[in-house]
Amino acid sequence: MVYQPPAGARDLLPLDVAQKCWIEDRLQQVFQRWGYHRIITSTLERLDTLMAGGAIQRSTVIQLNNLDDEVLGLRPELTASIARTAVTRMAGATYPQRLYYNTNVFRRAPEGSHSGQQEFYQAGVELLGGGGLLADAEILLLLIDCLHNLGLEPLKNSSASWSLILGEADLTRSLLSPFPAHLRDKVRYAIAKLDRMSLESLPLSEELHDRALLLLDLRGKPADVIQRVSRLNLDDSQREAVNNLKSLIELLQESLSLRLGDVEIPIVLDLSLIRTFDYYTGIVFEVASNTPSGQKVLGQGGRYDQLLGLFHPQGQPIPGIGFSLQIEQLHQMLIPTGQLPHQTPASDWLVVSETSQTHAIAFAHAQKLRESAHPVQVELDLSGTSREDIRDYARRRGIAQIVWMDVDGSPVDEILT
Repeated sequence: MVYQPPAGARDLLPLDVAQKCWIEDRLQQVFQRWGYHRIITSTLERLDTLMAGGAIQRSTVIQLNNLDDEVLGLRPELTASIARTAVTRMAGATYPQRLYYNTNVFRRAPEGSHSGQQEFYQAGVELLGGGGLLADAEILLLLIDCLHNLGLEPLKNSSASWSLILGEADLTRSLLSPFPAHLRDKVRYAIAKLDRMSLESLPLSEELHDRALLLLDLRGKPADVIQRVSRLNLDDSQREAVNNLKSLIELLQESLSLRLGDVEIPIVLDLSLIRTFDYYTGIVFEVASNTPSGQKVLGQGGRYDQLLGLFHPQGQPIPGIGFSLQIEQLHQMLIPTGQLPHQTPASDWLVVSETSQTHAIAFAHAQKLRESAHPVQVELDLSGTSREDIRDYARRRGIAQIVWMDVDGSPVDEILT
C-alpha cells in the first residue's frame, strides 16, 4: 500500500518550509514594527463560537465531536477566535490591543472544487478597541507595508503588481434595503458574484432593476464612484459613510505620497464588494494580484464593531478591524520574482570523527561551534566512509567547511573548493 495524505491535505517539504518561513518572517517584521503582538488561539473551537455574528456557513466547517458529544470545529478563520479570546481571557486589558497571528486554518472544500484543499496558511492582524478614521487608515497602511516588505510593489509594469479594492459593508447593505426582503439575498449574492445575468432575470420593477445594475457598477476610480453614488437619494447615515470613505482615501493617498513619493497606489473603490462573512460593519477590502495568469486575492479584511460584543458578558460593544493574508497566494506571486530561497539553507560545518577514540571529542567540538558568538549550523558526519566520499557529500549539500578530528583530538579545518 502507498500511503498518501488525506484528501485536501498536503505535506510541506524542507524547501517549501524555507520559502514559507521567508514570507512569514518578513510579515512578522512589519507586524512587530507597528507594535503588534503575536497571539495563538486554539485550533479547535465550539461551533457556536465560529458561527457567531453570521461569520461563516456551517457547511464550510470541518466538524468533530468530543467525548461529551459537544460539537467542535476546526477554525476556518481567526477573527472570531481572537474576539472570543480578547473578551474572555484578556478582560480588563488596556485598549487598543494590537494582535497578530501566523497559523493554519481549515475549510471544507466545496463540491466540485478542483484542488479539494482543506488546510490553508494565513498571517494577519486584529486591531481591537480602535475605531474611526485613524484605525481604518492604520490597518490599510499596515497591509500595504506588508506587501512592500515582501517586494511586491503596486507598479503597473511589474510582474508582481497588486491593487487595493475598498468597499463599505454598512453602506452597501443599506443601499440594498429598497429591494423586497424575499429577493434581497439573491440581489446581494448576484452583486457579490458580479452576475449581471442573474440580476436581470430577477422579478424586479424597472426602477429596482436599474438600481441593482447601478450597484453592480459602483466600482472604479474612487472619485468617479463617489460621484456616482452621491447622485442617489442618500439619507444622512449613507452620506456620512460616503464622506468617511472619501476622507479615508485622501488620508491614505497623502500618507503614502509622503513616504513613497510619486508611486501611485492603485485603489479601486468597489461598493459592490460584499464579503461572505456577515459580521463586517464598516470598510471591507481585498488586495488582489494583477498577473498575466489572472487576478488572485492575496488578502482581505474589514471592520467588525459588533462581533466582540457577542462574546462580552454584558454585551459591551468593542470596535475591531483586521485583515488576513493568504500565504499560498503570496507564495505563488513571489515565485517569479526570484526572491524566495532556491534551496534549503546549507550547514556551515561538517565535523568528522574517523575513529571511535574521537567520537566524544567530535560531538564536543561541534557543540562549541554551535555556541560560538555567531551561531552556525553544524552537522556531524554519520557515514564513516572515505574522505573523498565525505567531501563529495559536503559538496552536494553545499557545506563549504569540514573539520577532521585528528587522532590526538585536534581539529583540522578544510575549506572545500
